[in-house]
Amino acid sequence: MNCNTQNAKIASITENTLIVGIDVGSETHYARAFDWRNYEYSKKPLEFSNTEAGFLTFKAWVEDIAEKHGKTAVIPGMEPTGHYWFALGKFLQDSGMKPVHVNPHHVKKSKELDDNNPNKNDRKDPKTIAALVNEGRFSYPYIPTGIYAEIRGLSNLRFQTQEELTRIKNRIARWFSIYFPEYKDVYGDLKAISGRMVLKAAPLPEDIIKLGAEGVNQIWRDAKLRGAGMKRAKTLVSAAEHSIGSKEAPEAARIELKNLLNDMDVYASRLEELLRSIEEKLKEIPYIDKLMAIKGVGLVTVSGFVAEVGDIGRFDNPKQLQKLAGYAIVANDSGKHNGESRISHRGRKRLRYVLYEAAISL
Repeated sequence: MNCNTQNAKIASITENTLIVGIDVGSETHYARAFDWRNYEYSKKPLEFSNTEAGFLTFKAWVEDIAEKHGKTAVIPGMEPTGHYWFALGKFLQDSGMKPVHVNPHHVKKSKELDDNNPNKNDRKDPKTIAALVNEGRFSYPYIPTGIYAEIRGLSNLRFQTQEELTRIKNRIARWFSIYFPEYKDVYGDLKAISGRMVLKAAPLPEDIIKLGAEGVNQIWRDAKLRGAGMKRAKTLVSAAEHSIGSKEAPEAARIELKNLLNDMDVYASRLEELLRSIEEKLKEIPYIDKLMAIKGVGLVTVSGFVAEVGDIGRFDNPKQLQKLAGYAIVANDSGKHNGESRISHRGRKRLRYVLYEAAISL
């Protein structure tokens, strides 16, 4: 993160620099080209598609303008609009350009400076973006490559899978609250094998009552399951007999629970597979042993940290990492008033979550 101050950014823009403002869209992008005095070289915005052909058209357009006006450096600026900029950003990086980001909030606040009009359109936004870049109001995006890109992708998948698994478990808890509230008094854990065997054959209280204690116990005996016997079977049947659960739409209830339990198994299996893949990839990170050696810090925390931070060697000091996480301290002082300081929350939300979880476990 060298040259990260605003003065350094302004100093990097010289009379030999071509500034390109890009309004990123899901399918179509718009670009305008300017010099360091905000003089525009493009007569009208370049419209190009989010395809290889579109990117090549943009590259040829930029190279043509740079050659005509003697520009030796190109700085393409854009808003980090969701995930739409990923492909374009990687293309620019691979083409020898260094894409930069401007804050969408700054674009929104600055676009009235030229015409005192809050209109937002494809012609206006690239100019506003380029003006912010010219003033040094931009940041250098970190696009991970190699093993760091792999770990970030796997970590994102792990987060998504964990969220989906939690959502399914909440739906299962809702199902039991409606149809069999007493089940949790017999089995506190959904993973209990003996309980899952019974639910597969008899999901509703009325189904368990029909089986009876002997029938429930027979299921376990056929599976040669240890640790579950007649006593547990009688407790389960008794809970079913006194259940206050709904008896409406039993067939729909059976199908719903079956699907939910199957989904839970699928996502739990995916999560285990992802963790194994992450563990293997982490072995390729040079400093990983030092992180794993920290007491209370495990695989999930370390993988989340590496995924969000990437190559830690790109940082010059701890404050840059603090800022990346949104943990920079924001003061609220004016004159004799000393307000309460707080963290900025302007940074990678998931990194804050990972660091918070790590702090709690220590």
